Amino acid sequence: QVQLVESGGGLVQAGGSLRLSCLASGRTFRNYFMGWFRQAPGKGREFVAAISWSGGARSYEDSVKGRFAISTDNAKNTVYLQMNSLKPEDTAVYYCAATPHDGSGEYTSWGQGTQVTVAS
Repeated sequence: QVQLVESGGGLVQAGGSLRLSCLASGRTFRNYFMGWFRQAPGKGREFVAAISWSGGARSYEDSVKGRFAISTDNAKNTVYLQMNSLKPEDTAVYYCAATPHDGSGEYTSWGQGTQVTVAS
C-alpha cells in the first residue's frame, strides 16, 4: 500500500491560485500512478488529474485543462496540483490517490483530503 497525505488547501477568491501537495510513502509507491480527485458538496467524487512519477504521462479532466497543472518532485516524494484561475465551482474536498501499474485504473490508496473553497 501507499500512504498519502495532502496539504495546501484553503480559502481563496475567484481568480486566485492554490498549490496542493501530496506526500507519498511506502515501500512500493514508485510503482503507482498518482491522481487527484475532488468531491463537491452534494456531489460524487470526480477525477481531476493524473501523472506518472516520470512525468511522461499526464491527463486532466476537461473543466480544469489550461488552469490546473499536475507535477512531481521526486526528490521530495511529492505530487503537486497547481490550481490557477480558480472558480467557485472548483470548491471541493481534494483527494490524492494512487493506482498500480496494472492498467486497471483502480485507485487503491487515498489520502484524507484537503478542503479548497473558492469565494465569489
